[in-house]
Amino acid sequence: MTTSNHKNPTALIIDEMHPSIIEMLDSIGVKAVYMPAIKPAQVGEALAGFDGLIVRSKMRITAETLKHADRLKFVARAGAGVDNIDTEALQERGIALVAANEGNRQAVGEFALGLLLALMRNIALGDNQVRNKVWMREENRGEELGGKTVGIIGFGNMGQSFAQVLGGFGCRILAYDKFAPEKICDPYERVTLEQLMAEADVVSLHIPYIPENLGFADDTFFGLLAKPVWFMNTSRGDVVQQSALVAHLKSGKLKGAALDVLENEKLATLTGRQQEEFDYLAKAENVILTPHIAGWTHESYVKINEVLVAKIKSLL
Repeated sequence: MTTSNHKNPTALIIDEMHPSIIEMLDSIGVKAVYMPAIKPAQVGEALAGFDGLIVRSKMRITAETLKHADRLKFVARAGAGVDNIDTEALQERGIALVAANEGNRQAVGEFALGLLLALMRNIALGDNQVRNKVWMREENRGEELGGKTVGIIGFGNMGQSFAQVLGGFGCRILAYDKFAPEKICDPYERVTLEQLMAEADVVSLHIPYIPENLGFADDTFFGLLAKPVWFMNTSRGDVVQQSALVAHLKSGKLKGAALDVLENEKLATLTGRQQEEFDYLAKAENVILTPHIAGWTHESYVKINEVLVAKIKSLL
């Protein structure tokens, strides 16, 4: 990539990022302008003259956003998943897209394991009870993860990381990946979605949000379950149809659910239906809710920068 007007390419950063990003970009000859306080409405015009845009999740990057981007060569997403970026708009303009999916893979794998153990062993529930001076041992007798069959749906960075951290538990791991089944190899079993749903004791979602995955885990999906399972979602809230999830929790088809993401994470803006479902989930003792923090660690905050900068370097 060459830039005609000045020697060093420039990048506009519009989100809060670990401060190491400036120095890292500098080391590959990219001059960064850090504007985390910029309003989404101002980003379009601000892009004029920049070679790169670095964004986290402040806003959607659309054709409209790119209207004034007269020199833009790349958009870099600081995190996993690019569901807030109109990839077609970028392709039409010949703008490259990079994301830091590898940056928080370890964080997500560890967190998913923690969620699962908390769910199966009543850790969050027991903690809450003891804080309220309620001491219940028998009622909190849990299940062991060892020897269980864990079904992982989506075997990219996050699914693979979860499989790896499960390594010490002697689990049988079934994996299904519609787009890259070749990634699934020994010691993991590559299976169809139907086989996974028929045999798993735990079902964990690690799929990206793309239009065809909207409401992926719907009534039909849960209907494939041959036995009650522990269900987990650390990917995106939109891939689960929340009403179907609640219905199957109520029916006992799901033993419990651990959700790091929700259909609508702006809790002040829930619709009537969403509020009802949220109230149910919030009160259910077999549900764990966390605020989209699976990939959110001090280490991943820096690793995301390292991955992004390495990708921008190879692009340049």
